[in-house]
Amino acid sequence: MIKLALQTQKEQTFKVLCLGAHCDDIAIGCGGTILSLIQQAPVIDMVWVSLTSTDKRKLEEHKAAEQFMGKISSKRVIVKDWRDGYLPHVWKEVKEFFEELKHEIKPDLVLTHYRDDRHQDHRVVSDLTWNTFRGHLILEYEIPKYDGDMGSPNVFVPLEEECCKEKARRILDCYPSQVGRQWFTEDIFLSLARLRGMEASSSTSFAEAFYCRKLLLG
Repeated sequence: MIKLALQTQKEQTFKVLCLGAHCDDIAIGCGGTILSLIQQAPVIDMVWVSLTSTDKRKLEEHKAAEQFMGKISSKRVIVKDWRDGYLPHVWKEVKEFFEELKHEIKPDLVLTHYRDDRHQDHRVVSDLTWNTFRGHLILEYEIPKYDGDMGSPNVFVPLEEECCKEKARRILDCYPSQVGRQWFTEDIFLSLARLRGMEASSSTSFAEAFYCRKLLLG
């Protein structure tokens, strides 16, 4: 069973691995949590990994990662160039990459895709996350989309309204290639955070939501 330490020493480094199938997935799925975590954890070592990109989207992702992780003392961004929508067809290559990651970072927390997400690339990332990092604490984030696959999450991170607005502003600023898509709007991002805040009875009225399969509190 995975244990989450609720209290950490000031000198202790909290290691976080963020995994996304596409450029913008991490920012959309857990960008608010990242911003909040930076304010709370004394020392953070974060690795931000996106698996599919084009030259244009890779530049966008590096910009977003820098904006979201700006205050972190130890950070690394990895953007691979596999083809969007085709991750199931390069399973072996992605698996080998995950095995390399496993030897480079021993995360206290892994943020990844929800296993019941309807996008095939998202499911590949979620499955390989659990296949590779099964001995680590894993929280699965959600991505709003046309497929209508929003579920019933069981972990919530309360966020200040301004944090949610700042997250939305950074997403819209960093990913101009996505502006114009009917789901890529500030009100969608804020509405989901407000809905999850209501479900969590958040004192701030806003939250990001995650799915956790195993957790030992101590």
